[in-house]
Amino acid sequence: MNKDLISGVVLLAVSGTYYAWSSQIADSTLSDEVGATGLPHVLSIILAILGVLLIARAILLRRARTVTAAGTDDDQDAHLPRAIGFLLLGAVYVFVLPFIGYVAGTALLIGAVALYEGAPRNWVVLAAAVGGAVFYWAIFVKLLGVHQPVGSLFQGMF
Repeated sequence: MNKDLISGVVLLAVSGTYYAWSSQIADSTLSDEVGATGLPHVLSIILAILGVLLIARAILLRRARTVTAAGTDDDQDAHLPRAIGFLLLGAVYVFVLPFIGYVAGTALLIGAVALYEGAPRNWVVLAAAVGGAVFYWAIFVKLLGVHQPVGSLFQGMF
């Protein structure tokens, strides 16, 4: 068994459990037509779809590998040090977010991930980082009304 197949099966189990648990959420008198279980059910369905896609990918890759020559390694899975690097980037993001705020923190995260993945150090990475951070801020704050932290460093400015 490969990692995609195991991950897909685990993801299906998690989505089923999440769906079952979220079905037990009681509706209140303030509920809209979607109800309190609407978003959790949609998320569990998305998780199930992703699990099925991972299982399908594992099966298709297994068939493709049997067709290729024996002894070749076409697997480009992330290795443990690379995964730990991404985990550290996420941990630093969570740590600095209260100090520098959502927009600056997200811009730094996008830029750091791009550079970590080998993007050239040029203005495109900077533009993507700043543009991505502003885009996510606009979605969460302006469109969805979910306020994001300004950061103690910029508290008096905004």
